[in-house]
Amino acid sequence: MSNAAFIWDPGLADYDLGPHHPLNPLRLKLTVDLLDAYDVFSRCETLAPRAASERQIALVHTPGYIDTVVESSDWGAGLHTGSGLGTEDNPIYPGMHTIAALTCGGSILGLEEVLSGRRTKAFSIAGGMHHAHRSRAAGFSVYNDAAVAIAVAREANPELKVLYLDIDAHHGDGVQEAFFGRPEVMTISLHESGLYAFPGTGFPTESGYGEGEGTAVNVPMPPLATDECYRLAFREVVAPLARAFAPDVIVAQLGVDAHYADPLTDLGMTLPGYRDIVRRTMSLSEELCGGRLLAIGGGGYHVVEVVPRAWAWVMAELIGIELDDHLPLSWREHVCETTGTCDPPTSLGATDRFELPVDAAAVALERTAAAIQEVRAAVFARHGLDI
Repeated sequence: MSNAAFIWDPGLADYDLGPHHPLNPLRLKLTVDLLDAYDVFSRCETLAPRAASERQIALVHTPGYIDTVVESSDWGAGLHTGSGLGTEDNPIYPGMHTIAALTCGGSILGLEEVLSGRRTKAFSIAGGMHHAHRSRAAGFSVYNDAAVAIAVAREANPELKVLYLDIDAHHGDGVQEAFFGRPEVMTISLHESGLYAFPGTGFPTESGYGEGEGTAVNVPMPPLATDECYRLAFREVVAPLARAFAPDVIVAQLGVDAHYADPLTDLGMTLPGYRDIVRRTMSLSEELCGGRLLAIGGGGYHVVEVVPRAWAWVMAELIGIELDDHLPLSWREHVCETTGTCDPPTSLGATDRFELPVDAAAVALERTAAAIQEVRAAVFARHGLDI
């Protein structure tokens, strides 16, 4: 049995945002089914979370907002002005508070397991709801599970230093907001530039304030940013800042919507490129904090082709096993029966490629390099690093 835990309960996918909402719970179910088809669960322990308490959630969200979520969950309908609920992005549904609290509980449990030493790594697959603000839902996020988990851990140990790394295509604005002035939490977000993508934030000048100045780090990636662009950003920004910060644990939001086929974004990452960034993150955790790493899910809206393959691979990597690149026939048949899509992928994605004209790739890399220089100018000196 490996020293990594998979955090899961079927109730985490027991929500319905409507037939056309991008955050389809099927992406979670198909990932779990793929892990099962690969027999991964015989090599790691699956832990079922408990819902976070309202007191724990209130470490990040206001009591009034929590009350609104609870009331809305009972009504199952209505619009609450200013709360972000009842909108197209965040429709109200029965059981909303319970499921969102369970999602928070999953990330709390994963981080507790890692920090206690019972596990070195954990994957809270339903987590990563990084857009929820203190008193407002946003971007498909009701409660901010990453921020809540970090806050709970820091309440237990105020000296704890946490590096939050977010590679979701969308800026991790809610987590940044929660710790914007806190020097013990560094948030690094690599995302499609807010000039082009929701939520319209995440620029290098957003770098924290007071004692937390320099601990909010944002790398706005240009449209069509390739694997090479992400490698450059990781090498030139993430790695040196992580080493300078010297965290006790890394929380990594591993949204996969930076993939070139994602319907909501305009980036150019491939599955091998995604895996490379995940491996680099794992290597940093080994180098800096004894391997302590909580992985959480996040975005990713190509429900069949991309998300299950990416996250099944993540769990296998956390365990330290290799998966056959040929996807199990049982899973492919299950996809056909479940979705009616009878031409599912056949491989885990080792040969996934994004064909971009040479000139366009060069422009994306040049624009990434320019963004990196802005980031270095904004925060590196605060950490004693050369710009």
